[in-house]
Amino acid sequence: MKKRVLISDIAKALGISVTTVSFILNDKAKEKRISDALTKRVLDYVNKVGYKPNQLAKSLRTGQTKILGLLVEDIANPFFSNVAKHIERRAYETGYHIIYCSMDNDEHKAKELIQLFMDRQVDGFIITPSEGLEDTIANIKQNNIPLVLFDRFVPSVETNYVVSDNRRGSYDATKHLLEGGNKRIGLISLYSNQTQMRDRLDGYMEAMDEFRVQSFIKKLNLDTSEGESQEQIREFVVDNKLDAVLFATNYLAVDGLKALKEHKTTLPKMVAFDEHTLFKLHDPSITVVSQDIEQLTRELIHTLIAEITGKLKEVRQLTIPCQLIIRESSTSS
Repeated sequence: MKKRVLISDIAKALGISVTTVSFILNDKAKEKRISDALTKRVLDYVNKVGYKPNQLAKSLRTGQTKILGLLVEDIANPFFSNVAKHIERRAYETGYHIIYCSMDNDEHKAKELIQLFMDRQVDGFIITPSEGLEDTIANIKQNNIPLVLFDRFVPSVETNYVVSDNRRGSYDATKHLLEGGNKRIGLISLYSNQTQMRDRLDGYMEAMDEFRVQSFIKKLNLDTSEGESQEQIREFVVDNKLDAVLFATNYLAVDGLKALKEHKTTLPKMVAFDEHTLFKLHDPSITVVSQDIEQLTRELIHTLIAEITGKLKEVRQLTIPCQLIIRESSTSS
């Protein structure tokens, strides 16, 4: 294995002090009045031998690791994987790296991962908080670790957050279905106290109340198996003779499509919350409430870096509009 090049090796090879090499590598040559010629000679030699600084030592010296922790619900979900890709790119452009992982809506796992990231001294967190994390989020705040919540927030803890306008997105989707002449419109959601799920329910109810029609709501447990989820969705659609359905998440919509296809049940008009790679390919193509990932991720990184660098003077809480992308599933006869 190739021996690691140390600052002392560079100093010995060039016949100068370790301190001088260190000043040059830490951009302090001008401050320490080190000549341009010597600076160039050191940097040229560094490039030639492929010297890499010790990141741990650097982080101890600067107090920064240049690493951000991203914890999401499920990195395999197309929405979260797309978000992670954008965040990783934006973080890299500002000189940071991302470590990310899934919490799988598991409170115990989430707490373990957050503690692991804190032990690794990440410079800041972006978290989609699962239920039961109120105390953990409060602890991050109390430790003055920069933090932005994403997709949902914790009402009991005053934190930065960047979320989508879930209520308006759900309202627009339901109103679109109602204006299409559908009367029996169902919402398929989850048993959840998370803010984004509550807002999607509220948006659906607001539109149904506005049009004075009966609401039909089906909630599934988070840990319901795929097979059981599909069966419950099919029964809900068939038993209530639904004209249309709003799915509160993209994976519930995928379960619904599978269930209806397997049982050769006629597909009602439908809208899904969040894009999925299958939705454009499906026949009919699926109408979606699309979250603005470009703006969400831009604001997430901007807010977190501003807090890390001390430029954020007050708590920043942003709500980003969604877009209803109308396709065949909500319009074709």
